[in-house]
Amino acid sequence: MYRSWGWAFTGPIGMPGGDEIHRDARMGPVTEQTPKPDAGTGIDTTVPHSARVWNYWLGGKDNYAVDREVGDAWMAVYPEIVVKARESRAFLRRVVRFLVAEAGIRQFLDVGTGLPTADNTHQVAQRIAPDTRVVYVDNDPLVLAHARALLVGTPEGETRYLHADVRHVDDLVRGAEEILDFTEPIAILMFGLLGHVKDTAEARALVGRILAPMPSGSYLAIADGTPTERSRAAEAEQVKKTGDIPYLNREPEEIASFFDGLEWVDPGFGSVSLWRPEQPPHDVSVITSAPPQHVDEYGGLARKP
Repeated sequence: MYRSWGWAFTGPIGMPGGDEIHRDARMGPVTEQTPKPDAGTGIDTTVPHSARVWNYWLGGKDNYAVDREVGDAWMAVYPEIVVKARESRAFLRRVVRFLVAEAGIRQFLDVGTGLPTADNTHQVAQRIAPDTRVVYVDNDPLVLAHARALLVGTPEGETRYLHADVRHVDDLVRGAEEILDFTEPIAILMFGLLGHVKDTAEARALVGRILAPMPSGSYLAIADGTPTERSRAAEAEQVKKTGDIPYLNREPEEIASFFDGLEWVDPGFGSVSLWRPEQPPHDVSVITSAPPQHVDEYGGLARKP
C-alpha cells in the first residue's frame, strides 16, 4: 500500500512482490447482498492497518475500531497529520480538475492509490469528461479487495486496477498499455508514494523510469511529506516500536528534484494547500473566507516537454 504514509502497524507496508496483475476491477457497487470486500482475503480486521488508518483520517468508512484507535493515538502525538492527509486529497482534486478541464488530459496513471475514498481520481476526472481512462496501481491485497468492488467508472470511460509493484516498471507499463494509449499524453499521479523509497537517488531514478515511455505533453504530479518537529517525534516513537521508519519525510528541495527536466505548471512547487487553492463562491465575502494555510506536505505539477 502506498498512499498511507506507510505507518507500519501491521501487514505489508512497503513494496514487496505483488507482480500479479488483476484486470477485473470493473465490478458493481457494494450492496447488502455483495460479500464484504475483505471476505476470503485473509485480511485480519482485528489488527490495525495503515491503509485503513489513512482512510480514517480522510473521513472514509473503510476502517475499523482498531484502526481508529491507532489513528487517534497518532493524532495525539502528531495532530497535523489529519490536515495534511485531507489537504493532500484536496490537492489531488484540484490537479485532476486542471488536467482534465484546462490541459485536456483524458488518461491517468495513479500509482500508489491507497484505499478508495471520496473523490477518487476517476470520479473527479469523469465528472468533467466521462470518457476519461484511469489506471490505478497498488500492491496491497487489502487495497485490491476494496478496489475490485468500489473503483467503478463511467460506461464511456475506463477504470481499472493493477495489483503490481511500482519498482517493476516494465510490468506496470505492460499492464497499463491494455487501457491507456501511450501515443497520447498521460498524467502520472504519485501521492504519498516516494517516501517509501528510502534512497532519494533511487526514488528519482524510479520516477525517471516511469516517465520514460510517456509521450511529450504528459504530466507528473507528486505530493509527499516534509519533516517537522512533531513528525520527527512521531517517527521516533515508530522506531522505538518497530525499529524502522517505513515512510521517509524529505526536505522540499529533495521532493522538487523528482521533477528535474520537466516544465512547471504555475504556481510551481510548494505546500500543496497553496497550489491553486479553491476560490470562495461569488456570493461569499472574501473577508469572511479564511485563506489557505501552509501545510508540511509539498508537491507540484509539471509537464514533460
